[in-house]
Amino acid sequence: MSHPSVPAQPPAVPASSAQVAAGEALRLTEAFRIFSRASEELSGAYSELQGQMARLTEELAAANGALRQQYQEKAALTERLSLLLDALPAGVVVLDDAGSVVQLNSAASDFLDEAQVGANWAAIYGKALMPGETPGEFLCGSRHLAVDVTPLASSGGRIVLLHDITEAHQLKIQAERNQRLAAMGEMAAQLAHQLRTPLAAALLYAGNLENADLPAATGVAIAQKTVARLKHIERLIQDMLLFARGEALGRERIPVTELLAELTQNVEPLVQGSGAQFVVTDHSGGGQLTGTRKSLVSALTSLLENALQAVEGVDAARIELSASSAEGALLFVVRDNGLGMDGATVSRLFEPFFTTRGEGTGLGLAIARGVVRAHGGSIDVRSSPGSGAEFIVSLPCPKS
Repeated sequence: MSHPSVPAQPPAVPASSAQVAAGEALRLTEAFRIFSRASEELSGAYSELQGQMARLTEELAAANGALRQQYQEKAALTERLSLLLDALPAGVVVLDDAGSVVQLNSAASDFLDEAQVGANWAAIYGKALMPGETPGEFLCGSRHLAVDVTPLASSGGRIVLLHDITEAHQLKIQAERNQRLAAMGEMAAQLAHQLRTPLAAALLYAGNLENADLPAATGVAIAQKTVARLKHIERLIQDMLLFARGEALGRERIPVTELLAELTQNVEPLVQGSGAQFVVTDHSGGGQLTGTRKSLVSALTSLLENALQAVEGVDAARIELSASSAEGALLFVVRDNGLGMDGATVSRLFEPFFTTRGEGTGLGLAIARGVVRAHGGSIDVRSSPGSGAEFIVSLPCPKS
């Protein structure tokens, strides 16, 4: 079987050298055109890049200038603040969130010998600062310092400010002394009257003892009356001297439970003799006071004796003594169901020599208020006719 034949391809015609040269020229022209266009684009991009670099260089120079100016301003401000910090008379201690000292000025170093960068503030606080007479006041050697702590919310640290109030404390003591001396001047005439009456009685009784025919029993009775009048004069003079001298505050720690027990022991014999009911309650939660135990007992005893005198002749007489704590203070309340007092009497209760009893010296409540004030506290009175009386003594709790 035969197959049809395939016609043969015509032979290629070789190109002439002129045609080849023309083609190469065209390609070279096109390549040159493309290269020229790319060169133009590259030149434009380079020019634009140079412009951007110039602008960025200018902006960077301006930013560097601004940063340099800010740095110089902050450096000058830091220098001024450091000079101001060292020039402050108050001590400044900066603490981190762990309670370590990170910065302090020269005044703080002067106040606290052991204070230095890296030291633990709790150790310095517990060793160098002793609680003073009033809240927020501390003793540091011979100095009286007021300590104020401000938290730093951003870093979690604290700033401790130490103010030297030694001079103010001395001025306060001097002012209180001047007030007492002024009060003594005002009550000189009253004192003469107070002394004259019992002295005249004592002289009268003593004059009767000169009678040789006086019976022995009568002589003993007159001698007893004479001694009683003289003791009254002695008590009056002692109270006046105590009022004038003021209170020297001690540093004794006094548990409230012990104070109430001592008051109960002092007052119960008097209450039993009067037939009144005496109730003591303690809601202080184990609180403690700082001061002079003897003076505080004497002041509160004066209030209880005053309440006992107020219920004389009252049916179902009742005296209450309670202790409680509230907002950093200890409250002692002495309450009675006596006849009460009007506003005029209440307003004069703590005046020296003011008394509603013939046998009173009129200095007991004045001295009690002086003791309470010396301990940084206060006394308030609530009373009205027919509703008894309530004395509220507020004393600060010492910081632990």
